[in-house]
Amino acid sequence: MRKKQTNTLLSALAFAVVCATVSVPTLLVAGDAVAQEQKASDKKTRRVPTLRGKVYEQLARAQSAADDAGNVEEAIAILKEVEDKSDSMNSYEKAMMYNFFGFIYYNDENYDKALESFENVVNQQPIPEKFEMSTLFSLAQLHLMQGNYDRTIEFIERWEVLNDGVIPPKNKVLKAQAYYQNKQYQESADWITQAIDEHEAEGMLPDEAWLILQRAVYYELKQPEKVKDILIKLVKLYSEPKYWIQLAGMYGELGEERKQLAIMETAYQQGFVESPADIFNMAQLYYYHRAPYKGALLMEQAMKEGVLEENLRNLKFLGQSWTLAKEQDKAIPVMMQAAELSEDGELDAQLAQILLNEQRWDDAIAAADRAVEKGEMRNPGLVYLIKGMALYNQKQYALALNQLAEAEKHQKSRAMAQQWKQFVQSEKRQAEIIETELGNS
Repeated sequence: MRKKQTNTLLSALAFAVVCATVSVPTLLVAGDAVAQEQKASDKKTRRVPTLRGKVYEQLARAQSAADDAGNVEEAIAILKEVEDKSDSMNSYEKAMMYNFFGFIYYNDENYDKALESFENVVNQQPIPEKFEMSTLFSLAQLHLMQGNYDRTIEFIERWEVLNDGVIPPKNKVLKAQAYYQNKQYQESADWITQAIDEHEAEGMLPDEAWLILQRAVYYELKQPEKVKDILIKLVKLYSEPKYWIQLAGMYGELGEERKQLAIMETAYQQGFVESPADIFNMAQLYYYHRAPYKGALLMEQAMKEGVLEENLRNLKFLGQSWTLAKEQDKAIPVMMQAAELSEDGELDAQLAQILLNEQRWDDAIAAADRAVEKGEMRNPGLVYLIKGMALYNQKQYALALNQLAEAEKHQKSRAMAQQWKQFVQSEKRQAEIIETELGNS
């Protein structure tokens, strides 16, 4: 069980790289030959001492205790025995010893001790250059994991000093991550862009995580055009639902609402628009692009399926969508539901207006009364005006004039109330004349 955990942990941090040329398995097989192979493969020749058999045996014993028995304490105890005799050890032997310490502490999740041990590896000189470089790289990774971003940059730059070839993209990505976490966004952008461009120039696809980092960097730099371009790439290469939704959002931020709607519709057709927030957002897009019927159908279906909650906000917007779509038979019951949930009279006032237009006089008067009772309306005079017009259509002229007089008290409705007041007074006189004539005949 311990060996399996060890392998998983090392893979997660790319620790195989640490010992790419001086690995633990190689040590157990090759002994002194490891140092010779190291020296032969180094691009810059260093005079590196060999690993003696007696030291090798102790390190192998520690490894066996850690891997086979899973006994970390025993492994550490063995290594400490070796460390007590370190005065008689050469630089390469000490480096290998600290390398073992580092692996064991790391697998035991004692990361501070692991870092200390791996730093002791590179402090021993001379050691094989590739061994030093791979340890520097892993130190950079470990410091990134621990949130030590300045130290990540320090160790990756020490790696660069030793490197005499092309810097691999993964190194540039690591540096970009550290700069990003350090809020040095421009530096991060430079390194991640280099890594991706060089990788693509070799005909390779960039890792998804690289593009995500690049997108985050340009978002922090407030460069939405670049964010959009990266999201387009993410959509093409990985087609995750979240990338479609984010791309639509970026088009909206850039003021390209038609493209925003087109991307959302494409995402919807692929089954990517599933969350309540995304459904509501899409319904809003339909509304603002003069396609309220589509938005209303979308919301209605989502409510039936239980995806979208029948709360005040959603019911209000659904009612407004049906109203704009001129589907008043559908709008009225939804607006009634919404108005029941509302504490102010604004929705009841809107409902009264719709009912008046539908010539449902009694219902319009009832909605207007509820609006007045709740209060807190943007245009309170309008409610009295609606009620006056409904009463006029019921030929209740005196009551209508009373309501119009109330509407006349409010600035926003005063002019229309005065016009209707004159009209109703005229109609009232006409009705009285006709009634008198009928009474005399």
